[in-house]
Amino acid sequence: MSGGYVGSDDPAYEAKVLMISVAARMAGMHPQTLRQYDRLGLVQAGRAAGGGRRYSVRDVVLLREVQRLSQDEGVNLAGVKRIIGLERLLEQAQQRVARLEAELDAAYRRIAELEAMAAFPGRDLVPTNRTSTALVVWRPRRTER
Repeated sequence: MSGGYVGSDDPAYEAKVLMISVAARMAGMHPQTLRQYDRLGLVQAGRAAGGGRRYSVRDVVLLREVQRLSQDEGVNLAGVKRIIGLERLLEQAQQRVARLEAELDAAYRRIAELEAMAAFPGRDLVPTNRTSTALVVWRPRRTER
């Protein structure tokens, strides 16, 4: 990301530490505009102990997007709110897909490990009680010719 901002995967990106005057200056807006967007639910400011609004770098990026959509694209604030909501849903779905893909990869690796173990009959696929005296008879399948 340009401008010296932290990356979106950095926890500092989400930290609500910027005073309203700083966030407004970074977003190129008047502080009253930030208050209005907060009331409309476009951006959710955090609160300091004294009650003052606090914004994150992520909020500043979002404020710039709100401004771009409303001024450059002509989208009204209700439309902007809907677009932001849909983008959040998409981001959550993408994160879930990434987690599920990682789980699937892990399952495929485990299957490959088990198949490799099956190729060596002397190794146990399932841990057994080595002190047992039970006898298991195994007969290979006969292939018909």
